[in-house]
Order: sequence, then structure tokens, then C-alpha cells
Amino acid sequence: MTLSAELTALAKYMSGEFDNRTQAIADPVWYVHLRLWQRPLPFPLFPEPSIALYAEQANILNLDKPYRPRIVQLRHSAIAPERLEVQYYMFKDIAAVQGAGQNPNLLKQLRPEQVELLPGCTLAVVRQDLTANRYRFRASLPPETQCCFTYGGQTYQVDLGFEASAEEFLSYDKGIDPKTGRGIWGALMGPFRFVKSQDFASEVIS
Repeated sequence: MTLSAELTALAKYMSGEFDNRTQAIADPVWYVHLRLWQRPLPFPLFPEPSIALYAEQANILNLDKPYRPRIVQLRHSAIAPERLEVQYYMFKDIAAVQGAGQNPNLLKQLRPEQVELLPGCTLAVVRQDLTANRYRFRASLPPETQCCFTYGGQTYQVDLGFEASAEEFLSYDKGIDPKTGRGIWGALMGPFRFVKSQDFASEVIS
């Protein structure tokens, strides 16, 4: 399957180094100043046609301690190829890749067996056509879907979602208390609004 222009556009919008400085200054009580990296992998990681990004983030005060490393796979739906979807993966050994947002050389030896599929963590993507070849994408978990993973012997639930355009990247990610269903960290008062400070779109392999 050939990757569509829309899928490639989504990957390019998402690829870069971002921060939410303006938001964090305006509302520091609810929004920590973060740096977000989303780097296209330099080679195909999965057998099906797709584009994979390495993502991690860090508090601006601790850029040497990034966290939440993950693989974000952008692909066409196997059921309805005209639709786009996003699949998340976690790393079996976080330390092996931690810091790859700033040091992409760590990704050169990455292999499929180093990542683990996160069942239930597949986002459906809705595309809004703005002008010719310009879009806005909204990705969210389907209704009644739970995205959970186990790390360090504990099970965590997250509500994942984002919006991507040429101008900004909005993250709706929240940690969820599985007992109450309420958000406990992340975008509790609305999305984190990231602006791209460095563009990695030229690294996208389509």
C-alpha cells in the first residue's frame, strides 16, 4: 500500500522539537513548561506500510531527564484503508533509548523486538481539510476503549489524544485513575499547546 499524502502530512506536522513556553508562562499552575521531541525513525520498523516516530518529553528544568519514551506508529486502517490511525508502543528497556529525542543516534540500532504493542492504545484520526494540501488532524481513542499498560509491576491507564496542524501540536494525554475514571495528571484543564521550535519533517521517510 502506498502511503497517502494525508498520512505523510500528519507525520511531517508531528515531527519536530516542541515546547509550550507561552502557555506555561500564562498559566503556570496548570501547565508545566515542557519540551517534546517527536523524531521520525530513520528506517521502517514495522512490516506494514507506516511511518513511526520516537516520542519523549522533559521538564524544561530537567532536559537531561526525559520521560514517557514511546513509539507512535502512523498508518492506514487495515479495515478501512481510507482512514488513518495511530498505534502506540512502549519500550521493554527504557534506558536503552532514553534521550534519543536529543540524540537520534540511539535510534539507529532499534529493532522491532525492543518494543511492545500497547493493546487498546489505537487512536482513530479525523481529518479536516483546510486548503489545498493543508489539514488539521484530531486523534482520539474510540468510545469505550481503555488504553492500559504495565510498568514496574503496576498497571496504568491513560487517555491519549492529540491535534496536529502546520501551526501547532496539542496534546490531550491524561493519566486516569482506574477506580474513579477521573484524570490525575496531564491535560486536566485542556490540552498542552506545543509550538514547533525545530523541524524534523525532512527526516520523514514516505
